Amino acid sequence: MTESLKVLSTFPFSTTSQEVLHQAAQTDFLCVTSSDELYDRLGETEVLCSYWVPDNWRDLAPHLRWLQAAGAGVDNLQSTGILAKDSGVIVTTAIGINATTIGEYVIGSMLMFNRTWPEMVRLQDRHIWPLSANWYKLGGRELVDQTIGIIGLGHIGRRVAHLAAAFGMRVLATHRSARSGEVTPNVHQVYPLSQLHELLSQSDYVVLAIPLTPETEFLIGEVELRAMKPHAYLVNIARGRIIDERALLRALRERWIGGAGLDVAEAEPLPADSPLFSMPNVILTPHISGVSVHYEQRLSTLFADNLQRYRSGQPLLNLYDPTRNY
Repeated sequence: MTESLKVLSTFPFSTTSQEVLHQAAQTDFLCVTSSDELYDRLGETEVLCSYWVPDNWRDLAPHLRWLQAAGAGVDNLQSTGILAKDSGVIVTTAIGINATTIGEYVIGSMLMFNRTWPEMVRLQDRHIWPLSANWYKLGGRELVDQTIGIIGLGHIGRRVAHLAAAFGMRVLATHRSARSGEVTPNVHQVYPLSQLHELLSQSDYVVLAIPLTPETEFLIGEVELRAMKPHAYLVNIARGRIIDERALLRALRERWIGGAGLDVAEAEPLPADSPLFSMPNVILTPHISGVSVHYEQRLSTLFADNLQRYRSGQPLLNLYDPTRNY
């Protein structure tokens, strides 16, 4: 760390959070609100908090030594080269700060599907009061005693497991480094990813909670979708490219699976002509499962902690590992 440490953020921290971060950094802390202002200030910046960096960041920011990503996923930064081992920049992520929010989203999506909630809202908009749930095929599934398969047992996966267990569900999960006989709180059985199909075949609900890496891109294709139960509900809060979308469309049309709750898509924003918009067994949201009124406070707490660590030469939290791609 240099004596002339300059800390810059494109994340719009509140005045209160900026003061906390200023105290943690013990130096200048500045939030910028436009690309032009960012470009003007990068030349003197040593620490940056942002969701993104310009492709030519090496030329614009010769003194940059640490990027605190404002989000958990950093796959969007791959093309910039800043994640490379030899970039000369430490990268830390915000992984874990939205686990509570996304965990609640996952359970909420499952409950909405179970109760056919989107259809009930559409009936309300049309001022229709069904005299029988059967007339409009309104569902009444329960979570209790059902099996949930969680693909990815990181912060979010563990939070989903905790909530699912509270609903009386049987919890299965995959973990990158799973070992035989591994015991994890709230999880009945942990599988290595090589046994994915075994997990899929047992699950009434499947949740994707893994980062997008070369190993997980299009992990869920036709073979995997056909391995699932006909009534299974697939929830994706990870990245759209973890699922082969063409295979998913066919699976939903032909009822290989019961439905899907999608917060992400292969292409975002999702094209207006995508069939996913009109499918009755799909619940769509625009990549907002991690949005929370508490997000800023959690990010500022993490960043402040890391700033203090950076100043004192301690290991930073949530270090990006180029060998794992997350």
